[in-house]
Amino acid sequence: MLMVAPHRLSFFLAMLVLVAASGWWLLVHIDRVHGWFGLGYALPPTLTHAAVMVFGFMPLFFSGFLFTAGPNWLRVEHPTAQQLQWPLGLQAGGWLLWLAGAHWHAGVALAGLALACAGLAWMVGFFWRLILASRAPDRMHAKAAGVGGLVGSLCLAGAGVALAGEQTALALVLVRGALWGFIVVTYVSVAHRMLPFFTANVLPTVKSWRPYWLLWLMLGVAAFEVLALWVDFLLPAAVAWTWVVMAVELAAGALLVGLALRWGLAQSFGIPLLAMLHIGFVWLGLTLLYSAASQALWLSRGSPVLGLGALHALSMGFLGSVMIAMVTRVSCGHSGRPLVADKLVWALFWLLQITVGLRLIAAVQGVPAWLTGLVALLWAVVVTAWTLRYASWYGRPRIDGKPG
Repeated sequence: MLMVAPHRLSFFLAMLVLVAASGWWLLVHIDRVHGWFGLGYALPPTLTHAAVMVFGFMPLFFSGFLFTAGPNWLRVEHPTAQQLQWPLGLQAGGWLLWLAGAHWHAGVALAGLALACAGLAWMVGFFWRLILASRAPDRMHAKAAGVGGLVGSLCLAGAGVALAGEQTALALVLVRGALWGFIVVTYVSVAHRMLPFFTANVLPTVKSWRPYWLLWLMLGVAAFEVLALWVDFLLPAAVAWTWVVMAVELAAGALLVGLALRWGLAQSFGIPLLAMLHIGFVWLGLTLLYSAASQALWLSRGSPVLGLGALHALSMGFLGSVMIAMVTRVSCGHSGRPLVADKLVWALFWLLQITVGLRLIAAVQGVPAWLTGLVALLWAVVVTAWTLRYASWYGRPRIDGKPG
């Protein structure tokens, strides 16, 4: 049944990597505190964690959505799961090998990374074939996602080369650059097209409003954040540049929070599945505001205060929340079930919001280290329970008897 439709295979493999990566990170935190497992490291665990969280499961979820909705946008023939099984399998297998090699041998980890990179490039190339074959008048959102995929493939290949050359700091910058230049670019491209559409369909009082300048603004913010990463890497502690970053993030964050309200954040709360999407989106604006506050504190105190808080507001708050909402929606719709978030998923979603809040607190200097471990535990509980709720659906026929 996993081979019946692309989203079945994609989502199942994505959830497999997500649970494995989250469980592994929890074990690392437990071992740091208690030393129960005596873990040795062939690679820095921070880099291992960053790479698998950016590249491991997100592109697999993208595949499930882009090869389901994307052909409708582009008005081209839908691909089959058989056509995608190798690029998806290479990515899933590669990232599991990456996690094992991070403890066993760096060469094994690099082999896993190479397999994952080949699978990602293959998948992105396949999506570009659909774009180039399309004669649809509006291909902007698909092209933006496709460009993001190219950026991600190049960043992953570059990170592998950097790591092979023992340039760990450079590899980490490339991974974080892909977070904005690949993952966020794909998210905002889909959000600009789908969030106003979903909202207007169920809330007639909220009109679908998505001018293209908004898409370009969000893509521009992502590009600016990639630039900021490289400037910080090449010119650390540049005070004048910090003022620029703070001003841009403050303005962009305020605008995006305003956009979330304009798109119907307040009105969405009567429909949990829709509210999940809107709450997830507002985290993008909050991430930028939080980062601007972090820059301001750095300027006033001369040292980091909020640490990796902004990074996790983005990854857990924005990306994690929208991931759970969107995958839940697609899973329900393509299994023949009503488009609803049941009580369990709604509760898990709010537990995720609490987890994000705790992670922001844990990022503050001087906070006990065990709080970060608690965050890893709660994250693992949320994604594992969510996976158990939906993963079995992909191996079963649709309940309405329809194909797909």
